Amino acid sequence: MEVLRPQLIRIGGRIYRKNPIQEQTYQHEEDDDDYYQGFVECAEEPCEAYEVVQTPQGFRCTVKAPSLLYKHIVGKRGDTRKKLEVETRTSISIPKPGQEGEIVITGQHRSGVISARTRIDVLLLTFRRKQPFTHFLAFFLNEVEVQERFLKFQEEVLEKCSMDHGVDSTIFQNPKKLHLTIGMLVLLSEQEIQQTCEMLQQCKTEFIDDISGGKPLEVEMSGIEYMNDDPGMVDVLYAKVHMKDGSNRLQELVDRVLERFQASGLIVKEWNSVKLHATVMNTLFRKDPNAEGRYNLYTADGKYIFKERESFDGRNILKLFENFYFGTLKLNSIHISQRFSVDSFGNYASCGQIDFS
Repeated sequence: MEVLRPQLIRIGGRIYRKNPIQEQTYQHEEDDDDYYQGFVECAEEPCEAYEVVQTPQGFRCTVKAPSLLYKHIVGKRGDTRKKLEVETRTSISIPKPGQEGEIVITGQHRSGVISARTRIDVLLLTFRRKQPFTHFLAFFLNEVEVQERFLKFQEEVLEKCSMDHGVDSTIFQNPKKLHLTIGMLVLLSEQEIQQTCEMLQQCKTEFIDDISGGKPLEVEMSGIEYMNDDPGMVDVLYAKVHMKDGSNRLQELVDRVLERFQASGLIVKEWNSVKLHATVMNTLFRKDPNAEGRYNLYTADGKYIFKERESFDGRNILKLFENFYFGTLKLNSIHISQRFSVDSFGNYASCGQIDFS
């Protein structure tokens, strides 16, 4: 990163410059825990937007954060917290590991408390982005007709294209897990899951009911497409989904949900629009039937995992099954689905949902 062009980071509608300070690292210890984001300045709006309470002892501000992230504020041997306290002339109280609560910042000067709060927010956001995704917003596509048609697709592909490089039964999706993803989430506490449920309910009240008309959206799952540029070297093949009446209502609905969750910070902004697709073949399944596409690349502590994958030749599949019809569905619910978990029906476990009708 260039010193004169520091990275900008958005927190709660404000934009900050991130000016890194290189910390001393200790032998045989993780680099991540030694990370400290140094002086952070407001670049757009005043930092006074924080709620700071004046007390007889000075000033006080609280920060809500999941306990999983406390260690990144404490740092090795408490070094990060000590540095924050010294530089901002504050005292920072952090709950013990495993205990949910609030981080409490106190100090004699309001500006120091605000500075500490700002730096803590940047640290929390930085390390949250290193966490693996835990949940996702999705429509389930597990109606009987679609599952049966998907199994028919698999049978015919294996019958006609099994001699093509890389094509075998292991790379097909589990029909019970067919879904449309709206966006990926990092939810690290029950409170954050509840916050997501409330946000989804707000979306329903404010615009989903208007778009859906209070009725299920009738869609068709038809045709296939591939993710990368070379049809001879495919890693992900997906089925296309569109409104049966030819309207753009489904795309409008998911884009507005994505926009709302991005604005709240619950979803990190990567795209301006949702790419509607239902994965039917994925080469990650070849070695790991529980793999979940590009979102399965991090360990629990946020370390990147290189997943070796053998691409398949999709040219014949694309030619023979270009317009394959998977069936008609009525999309009536958006679920907060939990990764790497299944319900009694074999689908992803749902932590909450809204229904259109």
